[in-house]
Amino acid sequence: MIICCTKVDNSSSKDAKKLYTNCTAAVLRAKKVVMDTVTTIQENAEDIYADAKQINEDRAAAEEAVEDVVEETVEETAEEAVKAEAEEQVEA
Repeated sequence: MIICCTKVDNSSSKDAKKLYTNCTAAVLRAKKVVMDTVTTIQENAEDIYADAKQINEDRAAAEEAVEDVVEETVEETAEEAVKAEAEEQVEA
């Protein structure tokens, strides 16, 4: 009777080990798929981040250029106003 039970336990143990091994193998395959997906998402996110950063740099440069033009225009207008006022005072 003891020998019979031992064979059943041994057989069950082998079946359980086979089940656990197959389940672990499936989990490892799933992990690989998930990690591949994560890597792809990270690469895409890095590309998006770099593009967004470049857009902001270009926009800042364009805004700075507009500000420079505005400042130059204001300065030129002020200089012209001062000259015109000086000419009016000379004529008067």
